[in-house]
Amino acid sequence: MGIYSMPFVGVLLLFCLVSSSEAEYLKYKDPKVPPNVRISDLLKRMSLEEKIGQMTQIERSVATPDVMKKYFIGSVLSGGGSVPATKASAETWQQMVNQLQKAALSTRHGIPMIYGIDAVHGHNNVYNATIFPHNVGLGVTRKVYGYARIERVIMKDPVLIKKIGEATALEVRATGIPYVFAPCIAVCRDPRWGRCYESYSEDPKIVKTMTEIIPGLQGDIPGNSIKGVPFVAGKNKVAACVKHYLGDGGTNKGINENNTLISYNGLLSIHMPAYYDSIIKGVSTVMVSYSSWNGMKMHANRKLITGYLKNKLHFKGLVISDWQGIDRITSPPHANYSYSVQASVSAGIDMIMVPYNYTEFIDELTHQVKNNIISMSRIDDAVARILRVKFVMGLFENPYADPSLVNQLGSKEHREIAREAVRKSLVLLKNGKSYKKPLLPLPKKSAKILVAGSHANNLGYQCGGWTITWQGLGGNDLTSSTTILDAVKQTVDPTTEVVFNENPDRNFVKSFKFDYALVVVGEHTYAETFGDSLNLTIADPGPSTITNVCGAIRCIVVLVTGRPVVIKPYLSKIDALVAAWLPGTEGQGVADVLYGDYEFTGKLARTWFKTVDQLPMNIGDKHYDPLYSFGFGLTTNITKY
Repeated sequence: MGIYSMPFVGVLLLFCLVSSSEAEYLKYKDPKVPPNVRISDLLKRMSLEEKIGQMTQIERSVATPDVMKKYFIGSVLSGGGSVPATKASAETWQQMVNQLQKAALSTRHGIPMIYGIDAVHGHNNVYNATIFPHNVGLGVTRKVYGYARIERVIMKDPVLIKKIGEATALEVRATGIPYVFAPCIAVCRDPRWGRCYESYSEDPKIVKTMTEIIPGLQGDIPGNSIKGVPFVAGKNKVAACVKHYLGDGGTNKGINENNTLISYNGLLSIHMPAYYDSIIKGVSTVMVSYSSWNGMKMHANRKLITGYLKNKLHFKGLVISDWQGIDRITSPPHANYSYSVQASVSAGIDMIMVPYNYTEFIDELTHQVKNNIISMSRIDDAVARILRVKFVMGLFENPYADPSLVNQLGSKEHREIAREAVRKSLVLLKNGKSYKKPLLPLPKKSAKILVAGSHANNLGYQCGGWTITWQGLGGNDLTSSTTILDAVKQTVDPTTEVVFNENPDRNFVKSFKFDYALVVVGEHTYAETFGDSLNLTIADPGPSTITNVCGAIRCIVVLVTGRPVVIKPYLSKIDALVAAWLPGTEGQGVADVLYGDYEFTGKLARTWFKTVDQLPMNIGDKHYDPLYSFGFGLTTNITKY
């Protein structure tokens, strides 16, 4: 090389450096650029393979760094009970999520994956998390003075449900997860449905009010926001998902995933109102229901997904399928997977919760796009919506877990919120055999008391399904908490002798001079179809426990259930009756109210039937003849019948 060529080389090198620097500027990576511009910029750079990868959500158990990179996977989830290790710590969760995220970011465009989990009553999959009451209990946490005034009165106290959302968001973020499949805004119209405890009420007005949990999870939407555009306030908040769209709580005879037989106007007036409010509040995602509407599977219903949700309501977030939801379009499931893929994606579903056979989904969707069965414009719409959620929540700027949040998991502050929720969710159905002689509140100082029942010292029953595992667990080893028995012992005077016998016979009860007995019984744990029930009975040996104890001594029965159950045959023997629903980990909240530290304030958000033959029966029905009507609930300061 000659001496005169050196300046030329230097200029050329400088030119290359400047060009390289300019080439490195990518609009989609600049948080100052509007989301729509970022979306367009990234979308035009992506291959079909990368786009379909974004539409694919896979289960944690099949997600590896290599899979994330090879297939450009856009989302990972934990199904019910799917954890990185037994009793995994927040740090262990963060390590797992970060490992998968690192792989996603290593692909050529560096698109972060979004990790989702069911956090339906707190961060319920995770050991040591705060478990809040299930929605069936939260629906009664309001003051009601008559059905005609419900819509106005229930708006007075949206604070508690929002606080629950805020606490849940922090605990989920503590494990490195930015996306929750919650809240469930089903309107359960028949308690025989196995998911009824996931519903706030039979009344769409109450369910609509409870969407205030969304600003708790996601943050308060700015006043100048465009309707339908998703919003997440920052890295201490999570993207929410309202579910299950649409009519999941109205299926025939309460059969899970069945057919909702109702007119178009009825569907909109009963099952749609909470979706209106959720979209106004900036909800990020909507999950489609397994169920059908008048015979058409919702996962294939283009009219309601694209026509109504996206076009009429202007929802700009992403629509996600349920677990293997597209497989269940056919009967039996997966009988014609090509059709399932075509029908679901064409209907407007943007992200498919596969969750295992991801190569089958990817290959089939790729084939259909390349053969013009599904248009590229439909793919681009789906991916744009997925990217919009990721941009809006700041996932490109903050893709990794925040280690400073690990202490939020199961924090004392969050447990106090849960304890408050338990107190406000209790409904007093009976108080004394005469209104002149109420039994509650109970005195803290007594000589000897009996605590009985299968649910008195059973944390798993107390929390219900969707706790640590999908179906829930019995026993006391599933997470840290306070059982109702423990709460009673901690509340009564130290001189009060507390005797626990899970299922005493009548002779045992009579042989001791108990001042009174507390009988805690209810349902065993269940989730979804496993909870469908045509009889709605108290689990054995609950009925015999009530008979043996309440037939011999003054008794208070506390029902730990996910819905109203058959209680009328035992009512004459019972002195006081309390519906505690599924209170979660903070059993102390039950004792707080039983012993008078706080008043009973809960009002039924569900009609309590006399017999199952009356079902379905909801407030406003022509032949409304309940045991306890919607809105009923005694107080302990002014007791009326």
